Amino acid sequence: MRSIRIKIAVMIVCVCHRVSDRDIAIAASSGCPSFEALQDDLRVATACGACHDCACSIFEESRVEGATSHARGVAIPIKALMAA
Repeated sequence: MRSIRIKIAVMIVCVCHRVSDRDIAIAASSGCPSFEALQDDLRVATACGACHDCACSIFEESRVEGATSHARGVAIPIKALMAA
């Protein structure tokens, strides 16, 4: 059987604190209750603020996708994390 290597691109959203889109998506889909709680945990968008809109958008998208996936009892697809 042939093995396949998949490279998953990660985008650094918050350069000041080196927080990636994947970090945000994992926290959001794991039940982080609010963007403010995410900021407390990851420190995203707490320094210069340039990433605030992008980070907030990724958080909201991941929270919605995570909530619907967990409600159905299925795992979150990797493509959902990559799209964020």
